[in-house]
Amino acid sequence: MTAPRILRPQGSGRFVFFCDHASNYVPAELRDLGLPASELARHIAWDIGAAGVTEALSEIFDAPAILCNASRLVIDCNRHLNASDLIPEVSDGTVIPGNLHLSEAAKATRRERWFHPYHDAVEAVLLERETRGVQSIAVSVHSMTASLAGKPRPWRIALSSHLDRSLADPVLAALRRPGDVVVGDNQPYGLDPEVDYSIPFHALRRGLPHVQVEFRQDEITETTAQRQWALRFAQTLM
Repeated sequence: MTAPRILRPQGSGRFVFFCDHASNYVPAELRDLGLPASELARHIAWDIGAAGVTEALSEIFDAPAILCNASRLVIDCNRHLNASDLIPEVSDGTVIPGNLHLSEAAKATRRERWFHPYHDAVEAVLLERETRGVQSIAVSVHSMTASLAGKPRPWRIALSSHLDRSLADPVLAALRRPGDVVVGDNQPYGLDPEVDYSIPFHALRRGLPHVQVEFRQDEITETTAQRQWALRFAQTLM
């Protein structure tokens, strides 16, 4: 499972979806990073439900989607290569034994095996579309916990954006129009080019329209709910 999963690379849709934290997979040689299965099932290991939403969006729009096949605890593909939490030693209060005292060689192996293949795949899709003269809109799909540090999060869906809000503003307006859900605008997370990697590297430097979306995890734990939220979000992008 070294290679990322790529759906509809030749899709005709204008969107390109990517999911940095799609999987909680840890390769056998890393021995679950010294963690019990209960920890690897938690949000610290992946964005619960995000892969299913990404798959549904790819189908709805006949659009390319690239999904990382490694747990964010193996390496976080939405962090810069020099970030202290690229290979986290602690996550939400949980110590990650398999990430402690890693040699530079071990870190390099993770970068070469997981980080670069994922981002190379996103680049390959975008470059191939550029060659064909196809406009791309980048959408990064994430999920967030229903509460953090004991504080409930009211947002059932949230958008993160930076300076260019040409996509975020109309999508926010469309999400809020029915008036039945609380929608976050750079809450609980903003899009920070100093912290986030995927949208800044693949979209901001190209000047592509873009948005990062967070679905609350308790809303998308089941396949049916993932598709329902994908459809609702898709309607705001049309």
